[in-house]
Amino acid sequence: MKDSNFLKEKNARSLWHPMAHPAASLKNPPTILTGASGVRICDLDGHEVVDAVGGLWNVNLGYSCQPVKDAITAQLGQLPYYSTFRGTTNDTVIELSEYLREFFAPDGLSRAFYTSGGSDSVESALRLARQYHKIRGENGRFKFLSLKKGYHGTHFGGASVNGNANFRTAYEPLMPGCYHIPAPYTYRTPFNETDPERLAQLCLAALEDEIGFQGAGTIAAMIMEPVLGAGGVIVPHPSFMAGVREICTRHGILLIADEVITAFGRTGSWTGSRHWGVRPDFACTAKAITNGYFPFGALMIGENVAEVFESDTTGKANIGHGYTYSGHPVGAAAALACMQETVRLDAPKNADLRGRELYEGLLALQHRHDLIGDVRGGAGLMCALELVSDRTTKASIDKNVIEKIQKITYEAGTMVRVSGNNIILSPPLVLNSSEVQIILSSLDAGFSQV
Repeated sequence: MKDSNFLKEKNARSLWHPMAHPAASLKNPPTILTGASGVRICDLDGHEVVDAVGGLWNVNLGYSCQPVKDAITAQLGQLPYYSTFRGTTNDTVIELSEYLREFFAPDGLSRAFYTSGGSDSVESALRLARQYHKIRGENGRFKFLSLKKGYHGTHFGGASVNGNANFRTAYEPLMPGCYHIPAPYTYRTPFNETDPERLAQLCLAALEDEIGFQGAGTIAAMIMEPVLGAGGVIVPHPSFMAGVREICTRHGILLIADEVITAFGRTGSWTGSRHWGVRPDFACTAKAITNGYFPFGALMIGENVAEVFESDTTGKANIGHGYTYSGHPVGAAAALACMQETVRLDAPKNADLRGRELYEGLLALQHRHDLIGDVRGGAGLMCALELVSDRTTKASIDKNVIEKIQKITYEAGTMVRVSGNNIILSPPLVLNSSEVQIILSSLDAGFSQV
């Protein structure tokens, strides 16, 4: 390996980082990670910290999950690649599909369409949702509804239904026919309503109003995260997603659950939809399906949707969509091993226990530090702190201050993620109680020194 000075100096010279300004990466070299074990990561300088980011919401089982590593190695020796396009497949992806069918049965999802990641899964859901209506003769249903603050990846379709301007403005004009309703975000809402249940009802009324305005017969699908992740860990009232499901069903609109973050235990339930007792028509998954060890995703499809496609005799159901790496045998092997290990460990149980401990600890930090305007969590191991310069006005915090908090927190022993005014926490689901305390004490140090 090249020496440390070479790596620090050359990192941004030949590499552009996602979600970053190229010039900023040149000026401020990012943390260069060289090792990981359990829930800890180690940088080039030998500094080891608890990873409270979980890679990027995806390393649910930590960095030492040997069954997944072994499965990848074995599959590379057996069949490293072959296409699943029309006419060919592989044994491993068939086995995985049967496993996923059983796993997602409580969600009413019985077919898998494989992708290379979350953005691909979202794109596939949007395309298949439009095709579903065309097969049924409702060609006018092409529009999509989604939530402000929602995040659905970076393809043009996903960016178009995204509800955050940061992922949209530089790339507009985006796909036409995409409309957004207010999210049930109690800390900042146009309704000036802080009661979660009442706010949920107001947002559902806004959804009904938008459907009435657009015309139900023009809308293909509503896409939403069961818990909004990148938008700042917005946990809706339990009535919200169920209300969305009822409205969509009544108007013939498909419900796409973006479970790229929330599937496989993150919320303390096996899926985010199951957490709220909802059966979607599609569920987009990726991230934790392979523990982050291999780029892979699966769009899960409801039995009702599958029936429309599979009973078609006109040819309209021919799927003109797919990826070179759809159903990649190595990814399928990784996913199968990861799913089995996730079930064996009963990962949602620990996510729920440690998530409650982390959330309560963050609320205690809020009492000690005025910069913490809002604490969000309570649904497994996904939490966020929204920072403000003034609690009364909720004025945004200075960017330099939040970056300093992140830096000191890292030096004190924990990697956290900054997104806008938020510090987002999504540690591996195998986190233990002592590691929760390290996260909290590191954050305390960060806030105490600014």
